[in-house]
Amino acid sequence: MLKEFLLGNYTDVEKKTGVTVVLCPNGAIGGVSVRGGAPATHETDLLRSENTVDRVNAVVLSGGSAFGLEAISGVMQYLYEKGVGFNAGQYRVPICTGASIYDLECGPFAFPDKQAGYEAASCALPITDLSGGIGAGAGATVSKMRGMANAKPSGMAVVTAKKDALEMAVVTVVNALGDPIDPQTGKRIYCPKEETVPTFANTTISCVITNAKLSKAQANKVADATQDGYARCIFPVHTAYDGDSIFLLSSCECEVDLLTVQMMAQDLCERAIMKAVKG
Repeated sequence: MLKEFLLGNYTDVEKKTGVTVVLCPNGAIGGVSVRGGAPATHETDLLRSENTVDRVNAVVLSGGSAFGLEAISGVMQYLYEKGVGFNAGQYRVPICTGASIYDLECGPFAFPDKQAGYEAASCALPITDLSGGIGAGAGATVSKMRGMANAKPSGMAVVTAKKDALEMAVVTVVNALGDPIDPQTGKRIYCPKEETVPTFANTTISCVITNAKLSKAQANKVADATQDGYARCIFPVHTAYDGDSIFLLSSCECEVDLLTVQMMAQDLCERAIMKAVKG
Protein backbone atom coordinates (compact mmCIF):
# COMPACT_ATOMS: atom_id res chain seq x y z
CA MET A 1 0.00 0.00 0.00
CA LEU A 2 1.43 3.36 -1.12
CA LYS A 3 4.98 2.00 -1.22
CA GLU A 4 6.52 5.39 -2.08
CA PHE A 5 5.41 6.91 1.25
CA LEU A 6 6.25 6.55 4.94
CA LEU A 7 4.45 7.84 8.05
CA GLY A 8 6.12 8.83 11.33
CA ASN A 9 4.86 10.19 14.65
CA TYR A 10 6.44 11.88 17.64
CA THR A 11 4.22 12.19 20.73
CA ASP A 12 4.86 14.15 23.91
CA VAL A 13 2.29 12.45 26.15
CA GLU A 14 2.98 14.63 29.20
CA LYS A 15 2.71 17.98 27.39
CA LYS A 16 0.02 16.82 24.95
CA THR A 17 1.57 17.84 21.65
CA GLY A 18 3.41 16.14 18.82
CA VAL A 19 4.26 15.74 15.14
CA THR A 20 2.95 13.56 12.31
CA VAL A 21 5.05 13.43 9.15
CA VAL A 22 4.41 11.92 5.72
CA LEU A 23 7.66 11.26 3.85
CA CYS A 24 8.09 10.71 0.11
CA PRO A 25 11.88 10.51 -0.43
CA ASN A 26 11.54 10.09 -4.19
CA GLY A 27 9.28 13.12 -4.42
CA ALA A 28 5.55 13.40 -5.02
CA ILE A 29 3.34 15.85 -6.86
CA GLY A 30 1.91 18.21 -4.24
CA GLY A 31 -1.26 20.23 -3.83
CA VAL A 32 -2.99 22.11 -1.03
CA SER A 33 -6.25 23.78 -0.08
CA VAL A 34 -6.50 26.28 2.79
CA ARG A 35 -10.00 27.51 3.67
CA GLY A 36 -9.90 28.40 7.34
CA GLY A 37 -9.36 32.02 8.29
CA ALA A 38 -6.56 31.40 10.82
CA PRO A 39 -4.00 28.99 9.32
CA ALA A 40 -0.50 28.22 10.58
CA THR A 41 1.20 26.88 7.43
CA HIS A 42 4.60 26.53 5.75
CA GLU A 43 5.48 26.60 2.01
CA THR A 44 1.88 26.46 0.78
CA ASP A 45 2.62 29.09 -1.91
CA LEU A 46 5.13 26.65 -3.38
CA LEU A 47 2.26 24.28 -4.17
CA ARG A 48 0.34 26.74 -6.34
CA SER A 49 -0.10 25.32 -9.83
CA GLU A 50 1.82 28.15 -11.52
CA ASN A 51 4.92 27.92 -9.32
CA THR A 52 8.11 26.12 -10.31
CA VAL A 53 8.79 23.23 -7.93
CA ASP A 54 6.24 20.43 -8.28
CA ARG A 55 7.82 17.63 -6.24
CA VAL A 56 7.42 17.51 -2.47
CA ASN A 57 9.45 15.36 -0.06
CA ALA A 58 7.35 15.69 3.09
CA VAL A 59 4.15 17.02 4.61
CA VAL A 60 4.47 17.81 8.31
CA LEU A 61 1.43 18.13 10.57
CA SER A 62 2.17 19.35 14.07
CA GLY A 63 0.84 20.74 17.30
CA GLY A 64 2.13 23.92 18.90
CA SER A 65 0.43 26.49 16.66
CA ALA A 66 2.93 28.66 14.75
CA PHE A 67 5.68 27.60 17.20
CA GLY A 68 5.23 24.01 16.03
CA LEU A 69 6.25 24.86 12.47
CA GLU A 70 9.81 24.58 13.81
CA ALA A 71 9.38 20.80 13.59
CA ILE A 72 9.58 21.08 9.81
CA SER A 73 13.25 22.07 10.16
CA GLY A 74 13.93 18.74 11.85
CA VAL A 75 12.29 16.82 9.01
CA MET A 76 14.35 18.82 6.51
CA GLN A 77 17.53 18.00 8.44
CA TYR A 78 16.71 14.29 8.38
CA LEU A 79 16.01 14.29 4.63
CA TYR A 80 19.12 16.38 3.91
CA GLU A 81 21.26 13.81 5.70
CA LYS A 82 19.70 11.15 3.44
CA GLY A 83 20.55 13.12 0.30
CA VAL A 84 16.91 13.82 -0.46
CA GLY A 85 15.68 17.07 -1.98
CA PHE A 86 15.47 19.46 -4.90
CA ASN A 87 18.75 19.85 -6.76
CA ALA A 88 19.45 23.54 -6.23
CA GLY A 89 23.05 23.40 -7.42
CA GLN A 90 25.71 22.63 -4.85
CA TYR A 91 23.14 21.35 -2.35
CA ARG A 92 19.92 19.40 -2.31
CA VAL A 93 17.08 21.22 -0.54
CA PRO A 94 14.32 18.98 0.88
CA ILE A 95 10.91 20.35 -0.09
CA CYS A 96 8.76 20.17 3.03
CA THR A 97 5.40 21.78 3.56
CA GLY A 98 2.99 21.55 6.46
CA ALA A 99 0.58 23.04 8.96
CA SER A 100 0.03 23.20 12.70
CA ILE A 101 -2.93 23.06 15.05
CA TYR A 102 -3.38 25.22 18.14
CA ASP A 103 -3.05 22.92 21.17
CA LEU A 104 -1.16 25.24 23.52
CA GLU A 105 -3.93 25.25 26.12
CA CYS A 106 -4.22 21.47 26.44
CA GLY A 107 -1.27 21.09 28.81
CA PRO A 108 1.85 22.98 29.96
CA PHE A 109 3.09 25.43 27.33
CA ALA A 110 4.99 23.30 24.82
CA PHE A 111 5.46 22.80 21.12
CA PRO A 112 7.20 20.21 18.94
CA ASP A 113 10.64 21.58 18.08
CA LYS A 114 13.27 20.67 15.48
CA GLN A 115 14.32 17.56 17.41
CA ALA A 116 10.73 16.35 17.57
CA GLY A 117 10.42 16.68 13.80
CA TYR A 118 13.69 14.82 13.29
CA GLU A 119 12.53 11.97 15.55
CA ALA A 120 9.16 11.70 13.79
CA ALA A 121 10.92 11.42 10.43
CA SER A 122 13.53 8.94 11.64
CA CYS A 123 10.92 6.47 12.90
CA ALA A 124 8.68 6.62 9.80
CA LEU A 125 7.16 3.31 8.67
CA PRO A 126 4.90 2.10 5.84
CA ILE A 127 1.42 3.60 6.01
CA THR A 128 -1.26 1.66 7.89
CA ASP A 129 -4.60 2.49 9.49
CA LEU A 130 -4.29 3.90 13.00
CA SER A 131 -5.87 6.45 15.34
CA GLY A 132 -5.62 8.01 18.77
CA GLY A 133 -4.07 10.85 20.72
CA ILE A 134 -0.75 10.41 18.98
CA GLY A 135 1.52 12.56 16.85
CA ALA A 136 0.00 15.91 15.95
CA GLY A 137 -3.28 14.76 17.48
CA ALA A 138 -1.92 14.42 21.03
CA GLY A 139 -3.55 17.68 22.14
CA ALA A 140 -6.41 17.89 19.64
CA THR A 141 -9.90 18.81 20.83
CA VAL A 142 -13.28 19.64 19.26
CA SER A 143 -16.54 21.41 20.16
CA LYS A 144 -14.98 24.64 21.46
CA MET A 145 -17.80 27.05 20.76
CA ARG A 146 -18.65 26.69 24.46
CA GLY A 147 -15.06 27.49 25.41
CA MET A 148 -12.06 25.27 26.13
CA ALA A 149 -13.58 24.14 29.45
CA ASN A 150 -16.26 22.28 27.49
CA ALA A 151 -14.02 20.98 24.70
CA LYS A 152 -14.00 17.26 23.90
CA PRO A 153 -10.85 15.22 23.21
CA SER A 154 -10.13 14.26 19.63
CA GLY A 155 -6.95 13.03 17.93
CA MET A 156 -5.42 11.96 14.65
CA ALA A 157 -6.37 9.12 12.35
CA VAL A 158 -5.15 7.37 9.21
CA VAL A 159 -7.62 5.58 6.93
CA THR A 160 -6.54 3.65 3.82
CA ALA A 161 -8.42 2.21 0.83
CA LYS A 162 -7.74 0.42 -2.45
CA LYS A 163 -9.89 0.24 -5.60
CA ASP A 164 -8.32 -1.86 -8.33
CA ALA A 165 -4.87 -0.29 -8.85
CA LEU A 166 -5.81 3.00 -7.11
CA GLU A 167 -4.47 3.34 -3.58
CA MET A 168 -5.19 6.16 -1.14
CA ALA A 169 -4.83 7.17 2.49
CA VAL A 170 -6.03 10.19 4.42
CA VAL A 171 -4.17 11.39 7.50
CA THR A 172 -6.16 13.89 9.55
CA VAL A 173 -5.82 15.79 12.82
CA VAL A 174 -9.18 17.08 14.07
CA ASN A 175 -8.94 20.15 16.27
CA ALA A 176 -12.09 21.98 15.22
CA LEU A 177 -13.94 24.91 16.73
CA GLY A 178 -17.17 23.27 15.61
CA ASP A 179 -18.97 20.10 16.61
CA PRO A 180 -18.30 16.79 14.85
CA ILE A 181 -21.34 15.62 12.88
CA ASP A 182 -21.98 11.98 12.02
CA PRO A 183 -22.49 12.11 8.22
CA GLN A 184 -24.67 8.99 8.37
CA THR A 185 -27.23 10.56 10.72
CA GLY A 186 -26.58 14.29 10.38
CA LYS A 187 -26.54 14.58 14.18
CA ARG A 188 -23.95 16.13 16.48
CA ILE A 189 -21.80 13.56 18.25
CA TYR A 190 -21.69 15.75 21.37
CA CYS A 191 -24.72 17.56 22.76
CA PRO A 192 -24.36 21.34 22.31
CA LYS A 193 -24.46 23.67 25.29
CA GLU A 194 -24.71 27.45 25.54
CA GLU A 195 -22.26 29.11 23.19
CA THR A 196 -19.55 31.58 24.21
CA VAL A 197 -17.23 33.85 22.25
CA PRO A 198 -15.06 31.67 19.94
CA THR A 199 -11.28 31.70 20.17
CA PHE A 200 -8.53 30.89 17.67
CA ALA A 201 -7.66 27.60 19.45
CA ASN A 202 -8.64 25.43 16.49
CA THR A 203 -7.83 23.95 13.04
CA THR A 204 -8.32 20.63 11.24
CA ILE A 205 -5.37 19.60 9.07
CA SER A 206 -5.06 16.62 6.73
CA CYS A 207 -2.96 14.99 4.03
CA VAL A 208 -4.39 12.93 1.18
CA ILE A 209 -1.84 10.40 -0.11
CA THR A 210 -2.39 8.54 -3.38
CA ASN A 211 -0.70 6.73 -6.25
CA ALA A 212 -3.06 8.33 -8.80
CA LYS A 213 -1.39 10.04 -11.74
CA LEU A 214 -2.17 13.75 -11.22
CA SER A 215 -0.81 17.03 -12.50
CA LYS A 216 0.00 19.76 -9.99
CA ALA A 217 -3.22 21.58 -10.96
CA GLN A 218 -5.25 18.40 -10.47
CA ALA A 219 -3.61 17.78 -7.10
CA ASN A 220 -4.76 21.22 -5.99
CA LYS A 221 -8.27 20.52 -7.29
CA VAL A 222 -8.53 17.23 -5.42
CA ALA A 223 -7.24 18.86 -2.21
CA ASP A 224 -9.90 21.54 -2.57
CA ALA A 225 -12.67 19.03 -3.29
CA THR A 226 -11.68 17.05 -0.20
CA GLN A 227 -12.71 20.03 1.94
CA ASP A 228 -16.28 18.76 1.35
CA GLY A 229 -15.39 15.94 3.74
CA TYR A 230 -14.81 18.57 6.42
CA ALA A 231 -18.15 20.23 5.64
CA ARG A 232 -20.03 16.95 6.04
CA CYS A 233 -18.49 16.13 9.41
CA ILE A 234 -17.88 19.44 11.23
CA PHE A 235 -20.26 22.32 11.96
CA PRO A 236 -19.48 25.14 11.76
CA VAL A 237 -16.41 24.64 9.56
CA HIS A 238 -13.90 26.87 7.69
CA THR A 239 -14.57 29.64 10.20
CA ALA A 240 -12.49 32.75 10.86
CA TYR A 241 -11.20 30.91 13.94
CA ASP A 242 -10.04 27.74 12.14
CA GLY A 243 -7.01 27.13 9.91
CA ASP A 244 -8.53 24.24 7.97
CA SER A 245 -5.94 22.92 5.49
CA ILE A 246 -5.66 19.84 3.28
CA PHE A 247 -2.47 18.73 1.53
CA LEU A 248 -2.25 16.17 -1.26
CA LEU A 249 0.70 14.00 -2.28
CA SER A 250 0.68 11.81 -5.39
CA SER A 251 3.32 9.33 -6.55
CA CYS A 252 1.71 9.33 -10.05
CA GLU A 253 1.79 5.57 -10.66
CA CYS A 254 -1.85 4.80 -11.51
CA GLU A 255 -3.94 6.09 -14.45
CA VAL A 256 -7.43 6.87 -13.15
CA ASP A 257 -10.13 9.46 -13.83
CA LEU A 258 -10.15 12.56 -11.66
CA LEU A 259 -13.73 12.12 -10.42
CA THR A 260 -12.88 8.72 -8.92
CA VAL A 261 -9.95 10.25 -7.06
CA GLN A 262 -12.06 13.13 -5.74
CA MET A 263 -14.87 10.88 -4.54
CA MET A 264 -12.53 8.47 -2.78
CA ALA A 265 -10.66 11.35 -1.12
CA GLN A 266 -13.89 12.87 0.19
CA ASP A 267 -15.10 9.51 1.52
CA LEU A 268 -11.81 8.73 3.25
CA CYS A 269 -11.68 12.22 4.72
CA GLU A 270 -15.09 11.68 6.34
CA ARG A 271 -14.03 8.32 7.68
CA ALA A 272 -10.75 9.69 9.03
CA ILE A 273 -12.49 12.55 10.84
CA MET A 274 -14.98 10.18 12.48
CA LYS A 275 -12.17 7.81 13.45
CA ALA A 276 -10.11 10.65 14.97
CA VAL A 277 -13.06 11.94 16.98
CA LYS A 278 -14.39 8.60 18.17
CA GLY A 279 -10.97 7.00 18.75
